[in-house]
Amino acid sequence: MTAYAIAHLYPEGRPNAEVIDYIERIQATLDPYGGRFLVHNAPVEVIEGAWPGAVVVVGFPTIEEARAWYASPAYQELVPLRARNMAGDVVLVEGVAPDYDPRATAAALRGATPPA
Repeated sequence: MTAYAIAHLYPEGRPNAEVIDYIERIQATLDPYGGRFLVHNAPVEVIEGAWPGAVVVVGFPTIEEARAWYASPAYQELVPLRARNMAGDVVLVEGVAPDYDPRATAAALRGATPPA
């Protein structure tokens, strides 16, 4: 099942040399794990709430490959280049199956919730 690495980053000003180095080198760390950028610092249209900063979404074939990429020595070598220059949050999350139906989730929740 597809998995995603999602980063909500808070860059300050223009990217410095370390951030540019990180951007130049990251794809080589993704390739062995089937990772590919789906969103990379695109403008965010906030329609509810607040979203300061930038969003990055990288897709992977499986959650195992996403975990292996993040833990890989090649990527861990790059992490400080980003982390020293941009605060943010990074999560790994598994997607839903192609046949996912939210009505089944709602039905399960109704069954687990006592009547009001």
